[in-house]
Amino acid sequence: MSANPEQESTKEKGTWLTYRPEIKVHDCTIRDGGLMNDHRFDDAVVRAVYDCCVAAGVDYLELGYKNSKRQFSKDDFGPWKFCDEEDLRRIVGDNPTDLKLSVMADAEKSDYKEDILPADESVLDMVRVATYIHQIPIAIDMINDAHEKGYEVTVNLMAVSTVHESDLDEGLQVLAQTPVSTIYVVDSFGAFYSEEVQSLTKKYMDACAGTGKQVGIHAHNNQQLAYANTIESIVLGANRLDATFSGLGRGAGNCPLELLVGFLHNPRYRLRPILDCIEKYIEPLRETMQWGFDLSYMLTGLLNQHPRAAMAYLDKPKDQRESIVSFYDAVTEQV
Repeated sequence: MSANPEQESTKEKGTWLTYRPEIKVHDCTIRDGGLMNDHRFDDAVVRAVYDCCVAAGVDYLELGYKNSKRQFSKDDFGPWKFCDEEDLRRIVGDNPTDLKLSVMADAEKSDYKEDILPADESVLDMVRVATYIHQIPIAIDMINDAHEKGYEVTVNLMAVSTVHESDLDEGLQVLAQTPVSTIYVVDSFGAFYSEEVQSLTKKYMDACAGTGKQVGIHAHNNQQLAYANTIESIVLGANRLDATFSGLGRGAGNCPLELLVGFLHNPRYRLRPILDCIEKYIEPLRETMQWGFDLSYMLTGLLNQHPRAAMAYLDKPKDQRESIVSFYDAVTEQV
């Protein structure tokens, strides 16, 4: 007699006392954290994150964006907004390690045909395309361009908490036919609860069934659920996991890498170097960078809004900010 489906499902996805070797961890600290300091990390910080990812057994490191110098001035942003090859190699050399390196290219914000070199001319291994639902046609061209240049390619479909279900279903069908290796569930506004993450992960898994593609999760922490929602997605079969050192990322930040590595049970991953990097390089950044849970970020998450209003609120000196109740009144007027 064959095992029942529930037992087979448990066997496929792993148990508490085992681990899924197909899971890959993707560190996004420099890319997502760069949204909090205009991508102006000191080389020492970027190199420390790189060295730590190597030591900790992390699978991928995202070093920043490939964004357009026509749209964004190099006078206004640091090098990790553009990830020119000379800047990448200044940190990683030829990357003689098992760590794979990636960048993110935003639909309609990247001169990808010129700025993304053929893979055999770059130290990069992966291009991650970020797109809103209405930008899928250009995202497909970006995906095909990067794939033809020899890169592994993934796609982050952003702000799906604002997308009609029928549009999302169609978008997933289209993306599943492209050469992406992974399609990410993205909680752009930190608005999702576990039930929504469960539903979306199942939907993405169904869309990828039979294609060989993986499902990933990229969570934000507006409601202090980034870690919990990542676990929910893992349990249902997501194998590509985004996280950052100490949760450093845009606004309320992301799933903390140290929590995720502690959860996974995979002996490949080592927590000690992550803690060392956080203590020496990441936590000192809190003096100048404001990321992590805050009431203002909580409110934009609850209201399913982009955190830009909260970021602007927190950019003001404390003695010049309106009360949190006034902020609440202002953001609820937009609903």
